[in-house]
Amino acid sequence: MPQAFDIHEEEALKPRGDPRLLRRLAGYARPYAGPIALAVLMALLVTVADLARPYVFKVAIDDHLLGFSQPLVEVTGLTLPPPLQERAVQLGDRLFVRERELPAGPVRERLAGARRRQILKVGGQPLLVDGVVAGQRDAALNRGRVVGRAGQGRLLVEFDGRTYEAEPVGADEWRRFLRPDHSALLRLGAVLVGLTMASQALAYGMTFLMQRSGQEIVRRLRSQLFHHVEHRALSFFDRQPAGRIVTRLTNDTEALSEMYTTVVVSLFRDGFILVGVIVAMARLDPGLSAVGLAVLPVVGGATWVFRAKARDAYRRVRVRLARVNAFLAENLAGMWLVKAFAQEPAQLARFDRENEEYLRSTMGELSVFAVFRPVVDFLGNGALALLLWYGGVRVAQGQLEYGVLYAFLQYIRQLFQPIGDLAEKYNVLQAAMASSERIFQILDDPTAIREPAQPARVPSRARGHVALDRVWFAYEAERWVLRDVSLEARPGETVGLVGATGAGKSSIIALMARLYDVQKGAVLLDGHDVRTLPLGWLRRQVAVVLQDPLLFSGTLAYNIGFGVDGAGPEEVREAARRVGAHEFIEALPGGYDYPVSERGAGLSAGQRQLIALARAAALRAPVLVLDEATASVDSETEQRIQAAIRSLQGACTVIIVAHRLSTVVHADRIVVLHRGEVREVGRHDELLARQGLYAKMWQLQTLERQAGRVAAAG
Repeated sequence: MPQAFDIHEEEALKPRGDPRLLRRLAGYARPYAGPIALAVLMALLVTVADLARPYVFKVAIDDHLLGFSQPLVEVTGLTLPPPLQERAVQLGDRLFVRERELPAGPVRERLAGARRRQILKVGGQPLLVDGVVAGQRDAALNRGRVVGRAGQGRLLVEFDGRTYEAEPVGADEWRRFLRPDHSALLRLGAVLVGLTMASQALAYGMTFLMQRSGQEIVRRLRSQLFHHVEHRALSFFDRQPAGRIVTRLTNDTEALSEMYTTVVVSLFRDGFILVGVIVAMARLDPGLSAVGLAVLPVVGGATWVFRAKARDAYRRVRVRLARVNAFLAENLAGMWLVKAFAQEPAQLARFDRENEEYLRSTMGELSVFAVFRPVVDFLGNGALALLLWYGGVRVAQGQLEYGVLYAFLQYIRQLFQPIGDLAEKYNVLQAAMASSERIFQILDDPTAIREPAQPARVPSRARGHVALDRVWFAYEAERWVLRDVSLEARPGETVGLVGATGAGKSSIIALMARLYDVQKGAVLLDGHDVRTLPLGWLRRQVAVVLQDPLLFSGTLAYNIGFGVDGAGPEEVREAARRVGAHEFIEALPGGYDYPVSERGAGLSAGQRQLIALARAAALRAPVLVLDEATASVDSETEQRIQAAIRSLQGACTVIIVAHRLSTVVHADRIVVLHRGEVREVGRHDELLARQGLYAKMWQLQTLERQAGRVAAAG
């Protein structure tokens, strides 16, 4: 029997190591290196725009909002460059320029010994102070007071124990003095708007490129995965439940999509932000930078601890979720059995236990993430508090400009934003790592029926001569299902395979189509070992009708022409007529366009079987295999199916696997299998005359039929 699968196999998955997985995932992104590189460049430009905004605010505050207190130099009588003329301020009959705006060169050299002035507000009144007040760099922290008069309308003002002469600045002069600042603030406002618009446009382009690239990567990966699954041997599907494979193709690939579209560029952008913020802070004020970054080692330690805890918590959640999904799939598929044995309460109790374990693991994961973000926020606010304390003292002492402190506060917020987002990104990354482990487990599965290295030359259609030459076969090592089996079906013959359940009948059918490979011996088609024949050609030579025929969603015409490329309406109708299915199809609403739901729901077992026979007839294969084709239908439907089978005989080699011996009575040869060995071979009457195993089976089924008729009559 095929190897059983483990519905809890996910629990046994071991991490392969993130670097190896990431390198393999990077290989799928390599064809899209151009768009990804452009998105990374956009992320860099977005970061530059974001880092520029706090600096623009710093300039606006220190140079313009509070810039009136900067030292002035009188330039009356000098010829100034045009840009400097526009920023010069007329106070009475004198012309002043802010010292920091003087360009390097002759003008600055000529004014090197000029007397410096400063405008400060004292009691709300702007005053032009003779000299520069030591430590009075920030007009917002003015500690001066008027202590007397010096004559000619001049005042005496005191700052930190020192007295200076000053003259009042009139309202009109004050407005003229501030006019250049108003213009500069307008320009800086435009710069801020431009930076914001550029940042948003670049972020849009970055997101679009990454979403497009990520979806293309996952589309290719999903196609590769489906192609890989399609080419696995049936032993692969014996070990892998369909629900697990569907999860790999949908949920797991979607987890990778989220990683490619959100995490990849975000990691670059976060790296740019971290480096950019540190560089910007260091250039503005190294001492203040050291204070602001003092908590980073603590953040690094917390992040390291979180990483280990989060991975363990996430894996526990995935394991528990896999158990819940497996339990649900198993019970939904077997719901009729649950109800038949009145096991609803017991199964509900089992589900509640699994669900409770999933809840506990989920709460454990939430607790890890719930602690990390507040810890990062607390440390970030701690850094802000340190900056406010240290920077505020320096501002009060006149050692630091207020705008620099404001920029630092903004930079610290930008610094801790990507660290705080790590929880979400790490969760996405863990989901992608877990999904990639499961996807690569499928992709690395070697279970495949491979094309021959040098395929034999074949005609367009085989003659239909099938033979098994001393075949040994096992689904699992040394547990032989077939033992030294030899049999033959010549072109045009009908051969029946009979025997008890587990005798190996269906295994022979699977070997003919090379769904499995033999361990010993050979399966031959027209004298060629099937392992030397092209797979596609081989499987077009063998049409199979199963006991439980599978119909795909679509129309009846689609299902009948399923195996024939470009099958036209007439070919479909002719195939249906050959097996006697045309009449009942025409009676259905829509006829051949009748919509078929999943697995053919809405059609009777006999109708589905006739559609399957029509599908085989449309293929016109030289070998027709019927695997228990009448086992699950009533006697009347069985007669119709047998009539359909007789209509196909003669045109091809027919191999019938049967439990009901009445199905093979007219076969040219009957092969009796028992425990994987051929026990008897002959025609129906010959085997009855031998009084062997076949005769006993016939007598037993005859008694069963008679008992059934008596019971029906009673």
